[in-house]
Amino acid sequence: MAFDTLDCPACGTPVKAYRNPVPTVDIIIEIDGGIVLIQRKNEPLGWALPGGFVDYGERLEDAARREAREETSLDVSGLRLLGCYSDPARDRRLHTISTVYVATGRGTPRAGDDAAGIAVFPLDGLPRQLCFDHDSILADYLRGKESGSV
Repeated sequence: MAFDTLDCPACGTPVKAYRNPVPTVDIIIEIDGGIVLIQRKNEPLGWALPGGFVDYGERLEDAARREAREETSLDVSGLRLLGCYSDPARDRRLHTISTVYVATGRGTPRAGDDAAGIAVFPLDGLPRQLCFDHDSILADYLRGKESGSV
């Protein structure tokens, strides 16, 4: 188990500070025959699925809806689980575990929060390189669409 040692601020005694993976959500938003991707405002730069960190006390589904709204201005419905992605190298900043959902978007996509830009991409016209492991996530999504499981 990975941990660091910190000194207690009250008495100076060394204590263990465990390093745990951080929960995140990503959401594939289907709209107008394509999916919504955001252009990230912060490192790593590039195209990505909308998503982000789960707040303390927040359900995963609520985090996905919140992130969709904050980053795309869209309301989403029909939330369904695609899968969980936990490769420790999926985010070079820290070890994250992402729960990925698929949903239908309503409204007009507008970049917000951490998004510098936004676009709706047809499934046969997705960008070649995406941030994090989002290319792998979308490959799973496309396989699911072909087999009828998504």
